[in-house]
Amino acid sequence: MATVIDIAGLPVERIVFSPSPLAELCTALHTLAQPGHHPGLHGWTTATAAALKQDLADRLHEADPLWGSTFSDISMPFAALPYSDGRPGANLAEDLDLLDRLDDEVYVNAALEISCSSLYSQGGPSPLVDDTARERALERATARGPRQLMFAHRLLADPPGARAWIRRLLEDCDEAFFADLWQRLRGQLAADARHKADVLRRVGLRAALAEVSPAVGLEEDAGTGAPLRIHIDKLVSSRTTAVDPAVGAGLTLVPSAYGWPHLRVLHAAGWRPVIHYPLAAPELPGPASLEILRLRMEALAHPIRMRICRSIGRAEFTTGELATEYGITAPEVSRHVAVLKKAGLITTQRRGRYVLHRLDLTTVARLGSDFLEGVLR
Repeated sequence: MATVIDIAGLPVERIVFSPSPLAELCTALHTLAQPGHHPGLHGWTTATAAALKQDLADRLHEADPLWGSTFSDISMPFAALPYSDGRPGANLAEDLDLLDRLDDEVYVNAALEISCSSLYSQGGPSPLVDDTARERALERATARGPRQLMFAHRLLADPPGARAWIRRLLEDCDEAFFADLWQRLRGQLAADARHKADVLRRVGLRAALAEVSPAVGLEEDAGTGAPLRIHIDKLVSSRTTAVDPAVGAGLTLVPSAYGWPHLRVLHAAGWRPVIHYPLAAPELPGPASLEILRLRMEALAHPIRMRICRSIGRAEFTTGELATEYGITAPEVSRHVAVLKKAGLITTQRRGRYVLHRLDLTTVARLGSDFLEGVLR
């Protein structure tokens, strides 16, 4: 499965790397709402949540549907405005001004959409003007709980009032904690965007995407080498295009300091595609692909292979030793070892006439974070 962005014929100058204050604020709000997704930010989430005034905390709780379990596309309004040239605002106020320029239908549709839904990329009329779309939006909201339903009714009943309330909420978050946070982060994010834009210009798109994330790959024409499609390794199958002149051909890539493990792809119909990527953690290796993750989990699902891992996690064992240890034949051990080796979970080393097997402890230790990143990506 993957999210695919068609880029055939897209000029390289239409690919933009730029930080977004509003996108980072909404990412920070998601981190506060779902701290379990971001164990590395536990200190920040605990301290920030404790310092919030009760009124602001209550209002954030009401607005949780915008950035709680899923992200709303209103965090990147520039993608719906062709004249923005695919660039976010230079500061939060400019980003909020861009948000104000969305008409009510686009705004409400984006605010009520669920980006992981199979219907997300299909487009369609706004629930403000279409009864079927309205019923579908309320049905989704009902399924997700009373807070989501109350928020949906509020947006549908009074779009201008709800929008003004949301802007004031975001401005209050800026005053309470985000202005200081952005002051610390903006230099790092801008430097990352400049670096990747430079790699794009000097080395090419494949190299730039490789630095964005190991989960982002490039498909090229076999004959000419021209870029055709970008593939993002995600547990969702969807497709969009960066060469739709109606929305201004182009692709924007937005770095995030607080985004890991999420690798978001804005691929709504009628919007410029955006890849919102987390800055790499230099102390961690890149995430395994979803296919490798599947192989590893399937390999470990067999009880004999689990027992083999228990032995070779402590010391090196030969095939014969493992056969004796578990009362099975050497060919059976070899078959189990082959599965574990294909999944990258063990290493083998020849010592004289013996082949020794050992568990790759670093890879196994990464399984939990690889799984987390895979399902939340």
